[in-house]
Amino acid sequence: MKAAAVKEPSFVEVREISKPSLGPGEILVKMQSCGICGSDVEKVFGKYGQPSMKLGHEPAGVIIEVGSMVKNLKNGDRVFTHHHVPCYSCHLCNHGNETMCPKYYETNLSPCGLSEEYVVPEWNVLHGGVLKIPDSMSFDEAAMIEPLACCIRSWNKFKSQKGDSVAIFGAGPTGMMHVMLAQAHEFSKIFALDINDFRLDYAKSLGAIPLKSGAVDSIQRILEDTQNQGVDVSIVATGALGALNDSIALTRKGGTIVMFGVPSKGASLNIDMSVIYSKELTLVTSYAASDNDTKQSLDMISSGKVQVKKLITHRYALAESQKAFEHAHSGHNAMKIVING
Repeated sequence: MKAAAVKEPSFVEVREISKPSLGPGEILVKMQSCGICGSDVEKVFGKYGQPSMKLGHEPAGVIIEVGSMVKNLKNGDRVFTHHHVPCYSCHLCNHGNETMCPKYYETNLSPCGLSEEYVVPEWNVLHGGVLKIPDSMSFDEAAMIEPLACCIRSWNKFKSQKGDSVAIFGAGPTGMMHVMLAQAHEFSKIFALDINDFRLDYAKSLGAIPLKSGAVDSIQRILEDTQNQGVDVSIVATGALGALNDSIALTRKGGTIVMFGVPSKGASLNIDMSVIYSKELTLVTSYAASDNDTKQSLDMISSGKVQVKKLITHRYALAESQKAFEHAHSGHNAMKIVING
């Protein structure tokens, strides 16, 4: 069978590999759709700061084989499968830090989500890592469960009120998911900042106020529209850390800054901490998602509260993975790119 892997910097190889064997507590899934995440692109073209170099952690598909000890799942079930599942019993999990759990990093799909077929390990099967999806949900939509879950996790880390304002730095796919979540939370003003005109137009089509990143008039516009207070929440949905400096200037006193985008390994930034202190800003970081977050994500998609299908602009076959990743890297006239099995 075929699977995609990082062969060398900037190059994704689709290679023939042996079909994985199946343990008694595992399931085999035929991949139907798998989204390309910004962290995947960083693994191929950048200097990714996290340990796993496996590609494809947003897969959905059909179960084609189940181990002899698997219960409640059967061949033909349409499923989303989460690649990491924590233990929910360690000190970190008990404090709500499931994505920091050591077990979280031990669990993974084999060989990866970007393959014709993949094995879901027994731990994931037994601990909520496999979600059945309704017939009304397409596989492309199901492939968006994981990235939306990551966004939802970050929203669960801060308090907000109906009528609040938000500035979202980075108008890529996850940035647009944050726009949709802000709408679901009934925010009154939603600003989306980027340098890419296509993405800014996309943000406008979804109801956000599009603004050029780093532009003086953009900063002025946000201040004017918030009675010179600044926004209640800033979400940095980009790895470009310059946006973090802008967020400090544009977030109101007592407001919250969410560091959501994945920075490159070794990335650093000079910050005047006296401003953070004097404005009583709260800096929140959010990494990945647990299966609790994916359950919430599935509910929001299936209920129509968040219409992720609006974000899919391009689809590629698995054999076209290199082309798909190059397209995702350039971002040319693209929002979410999905690879179909």
